[in-house]
Amino acid sequence: MREEYRAAFLFLLPNIIGFLIFSLIPTIASFVISFMDWSLLTSPTFAGLSNYKEMIHDSVFWVSMKNTAIYSFIKVPLNLILSLLLAILLNKKLHGRNFFRSIAFLPSVCSSVSVALIWSPLMESSENGLINHVLVKMGFNIIPFLTSQKFAMASVILVGLWKELGYFMVIFLAGLQGISHSYYEAAAIDGASPATTFFHITFPLISPTTFFALTTSLIGSFQIFDLTSVLTNGGPANATNSLVMYIYQNGFKFFRMGYASSLSLILFLFIFVITYIQNHFANKWVVN
Repeated sequence: MREEYRAAFLFLLPNIIGFLIFSLIPTIASFVISFMDWSLLTSPTFAGLSNYKEMIHDSVFWVSMKNTAIYSFIKVPLNLILSLLLAILLNKKLHGRNFFRSIAFLPSVCSSVSVALIWSPLMESSENGLINHVLVKMGFNIIPFLTSQKFAMASVILVGLWKELGYFMVIFLAGLQGISHSYYEAAAIDGASPATTFFHITFPLISPTTFFALTTSLIGSFQIFDLTSVLTNGGPANATNSLVMYIYQNGFKFFRMGYASSLSLILFLFIFVITYIQNHFANKWVVN
């Protein structure tokens, strides 16, 4: 047994070292730095709770929190619903379904920066942008997708959906293909309608998959940075400035590492609370 424990420990050691170096130690350091006043160029000085007190009166912080919440709580439900519908459609015996699965999954392979660079010229707020060029040809007015406070967040959500839809489609496809056909055969014999079959067979049996997709999608959405950084740079007028972007701005533009660390701790607590609530209510709707 000692040899087995030793072998298991050696196999786990690289992951343990990676966790310590890249996760645990930086988290502890960030917690300590959040009580400091540090510009990276000078020695840190103890500031107590001043960073957290400043946060309460920081209007940009509250705007970035609101933007992060809007992005997450609009994009995530849409993402799960659309990806599930797409998975159900491509789970049927359709001609060329493997091709369409590949096409749907392709955007998720690209990095967020690449996706933003693709969409940025398409959504350009002039007739030079492809989408606006088509709209003008059809007789519509130019839409300022990325330069208007009214449309900027919706545009970022649209791009985020386009990138992640295929990934979660594959997750749901795996869940759907794990359901035994005997359930559907029994439902057909009983004369169950498609809606009844979905809500009483399909959805309960893929609820663990849905829970996994919901949790990972929410955590990823709370950390939105790449898309907004490239598409809008947090603008216009902080309309798309996310909490992660505000952390980056304070840490590496304003050189306020103490305040950036306190913001990152708030983000950590926010994600922790949301994840805890999800896990707490999971037993009520997730079928094990």
